[in-house]
Amino acid sequence: MNKLVDSMLEGKREQLIASLQESIRIPSVEGAAEEGAPFGPAVKDALDHALRTAGELGLKTVNMEGYVGCVEHGEGEEMLGVICHMDVVPEGTGWHHPPYGAEIEDGVMYGRGTLDDKGPAIAAIYALAAIKEAGIPLRRRVRVILGTNEETGWGCMDYYRKHGEAPTLAFTPDGEYPVVNSEKGILHTTYRKNFPSRVRMKAGTRPNVVAGRTEIFVPACECRVKAAVEKAGLDDFTFEIEAKDDGTALTVIGLDAHASMPELGKNSLQAAFAVLDELSLEGEDGAVVARLHEAFGMGLHGESMGLDITDASGRLTLNPGVIEWDENGIEKLMIDVRHPITLSAEDVKNAQINALGMELAHEHAQHGLFVPAESELVSKLLDVYAERTGHRLPPLAIGGGTYARAFKNAVAFGCEIPGHPAPVHMPNEFISIEDLMFNAHMIADAMLALAE
Repeated sequence: MNKLVDSMLEGKREQLIASLQESIRIPSVEGAAEEGAPFGPAVKDALDHALRTAGELGLKTVNMEGYVGCVEHGEGEEMLGVICHMDVVPEGTGWHHPPYGAEIEDGVMYGRGTLDDKGPAIAAIYALAAIKEAGIPLRRRVRVILGTNEETGWGCMDYYRKHGEAPTLAFTPDGEYPVVNSEKGILHTTYRKNFPSRVRMKAGTRPNVVAGRTEIFVPACECRVKAAVEKAGLDDFTFEIEAKDDGTALTVIGLDAHASMPELGKNSLQAAFAVLDELSLEGEDGAVVARLHEAFGMGLHGESMGLDITDASGRLTLNPGVIEWDENGIEKLMIDVRHPITLSAEDVKNAQINALGMELAHEHAQHGLFVPAESELVSKLLDVYAERTGHRLPPLAIGGGTYARAFKNAVAFGCEIPGHPAPVHMPNEFISIEDLMFNAHMIADAMLALAE
């Protein structure tokens, strides 16, 4: 800890809060590419705002063709990277506060990105500005690397690795305290199955989000659908049923959550398969529903596919996150899997194919990571956390996929605080003002520990 840096950060408290509110009000969900905006104009606006904020604080900035922004201070051949992102997942449903309103109530700011990852990104910029203003000499340059495509494909990091300087060591404030030094592998797969169908179904926004709402049409009368809902016995979900001329519209309402922690959500898509299986639909519609329900059940760990495996990096999680089903069959079924590092993505994929009996249309895999606890990076970050909080904790293994995977010698450091709510990817995402400032101080401490 540095008392001068702490004082300067506290002096910028209201300015930091206002900057984050401005950022949250930009709905930076990926959109169609435009010139200078490879991931859409809203994401570009969020990146531009962050770089403008950093420039006004006296920091050096570079915009790498709209893919990545860099905010830098210091001298030296070696470089510490602090990797954040300005894009967010879609807002989803169930908000009690405007998702892009950045409203503050009882000391809490609500909005998509407050935790993941605009809050930490703005905090990192202000932390670096406070270090600069304090005049503290650094042996390593510090570069805040602002990505723009973390939630949907990491095209920003692909671009940076080709055109930017790799950090000597790095951390991303997009995980948990004290330090995440082990992350499970991630596999995103997309399946399809073409066949004449009378079912219509749409659910989800991204594979890495638990589907909180599923909308369905089935060629069955309202009374049969009501009976199927009762028989399925899924009391944790809400069901809306409406009779149509040629069938019934059914909406299943669960709860959005991050796919790496599916236990925090309620997957409406799995519930939909369970209800539809009770209807015993005719022909291939019925056969496909039965197979999907058998494959997914209501489990969270790929139990029905034989994938419920645990190692030191954690337990496998499996989330069917998106479906598009129309008269031509299933055009898209997207699945997110976070698998232990001892289990290969190929083994996971083969188990899915065997269980689903569908065509694999697309796959994207990210390897896991592990940085030893005795390394300079992990040991110093553990020391930083212990000094600021008075609690010495061991490093963590998680299922979330952070930017730490993008570089060698990188880990996740915060910004989720033990014992504090962390509604990432959920409705009413929020951060308390005190937690926001705690993170700014912690990030400054980490920058100094690794670069001073």
